[in-house]
Amino acid sequence: MVAPNGARRGRGDHPQLPVTVQQTAETAAACFAAGAQALHLHVRDHAGRHSLDAGRYREALDAVQESAPGMGVQITTESAGIYDVAAQLACLEALRPAAASVSVREMARDASLAARAYALCLEAGTEVQHILYGPECIAKLRAWYQEGTVPAEMRDVIFVLGRYSPPVPADASGLAAYCDAAADLRLKWTVCAFGRHEHACLLAAVAAGGDARIGFENNIETPEGGLQADNAASVAAFVQAAKARGYTLKEC
Repeated sequence: MVAPNGARRGRGDHPQLPVTVQQTAETAAACFAAGAQALHLHVRDHAGRHSLDAGRYREALDAVQESAPGMGVQITTESAGIYDVAAQLACLEALRPAAASVSVREMARDASLAARAYALCLEAGTEVQHILYGPECIAKLRAWYQEGTVPAEMRDVIFVLGRYSPPVPADASGLAAYCDAAADLRLKWTVCAFGRHEHACLLAAVAAGGDARIGFENNIETPEGGLQADNAASVAAFVQAAKARGYTLKEC
């Protein structure tokens, strides 16, 4: 999966970071051609700020479907310090998307609305990917499975290595804590990683049996500290590195 922009970075951070719907659609097509099988989709408002507006999402979903037919698309419900759980639930209700990422930590701000959000996704057939920022998020997810807040079949998660703010570069050694804490939960897990060691962290994830999410949301740098050319170049370099180690892309 490729996450080409995220909620916080803009063209000032990298001239090839997509902000508009057209830029996102073009980036999606290039990344799909380079080997990314799915897109983690963020949309922006008229001022370039993070948005959960359903209309903007529909426009972007249509544009990506046209530019990259066959590419899976996952929307985000990330709050980015702007939206409350009610707004996140409203986004899910309006879109009923095929796939969505949902932060356990953010949903825990309002447990009753969280239960409604997960129930809605189950009814709508939305494939939920739980965002997990550490063992405490895994503990909350475990409790919610036990309580029935999260349906038992929703086992797709993403482990976040490193941090955007304050900046903490990812290190592959951090993966073990996630795997140990979640060992009994039968999760289908993916890794994303902040900072210039992104590719090394993702290769470690693949070696450990996980999937990879790559892109400018988490990292715009090469391992040497220069700027990546664009999202598609980063995807292509990672795919080449994975193939060199004997891995092959699997069908989604």
